[in-house]
Amino acid sequence: MSNSRNITTPSSSSNFQLIFNNALKVYEKRTKKDLLAHPLASELQNCNSPSKVLALLHQQVQGLDQSPSGADRWTKWLDPTVNVLYMLSETLGEGTSLVSRKT
Repeated sequence: MSNSRNITTPSSSSNFQLIFNNALKVYEKRTKKDLLAHPLASELQNCNSPSKVLALLHQQVQGLDQSPSGADRWTKWLDPTVNVLYMLSETLGEGTSLVSRKT
């Protein structure tokens, strides 16, 4: 005889979404700034691959008017971070969008 119970647990992607939304709320409460209202958020919303995200972020870094060595420092941590976040997003079933809108 099988002893199976119907247990409802949130999926990994809904858990991730909840954590992400809570982090956005905390950030907004502390800074009084809505990250999703920033123009970069809508541009990131249209990126569907790590290379597109990186291209957009590299443009932002170059716009900071830093020395070439400063841009290199950003790139050293930016590239692996974006790639890991994208893989995590795909794993959780959120691969179509790296930045999610509040619902």
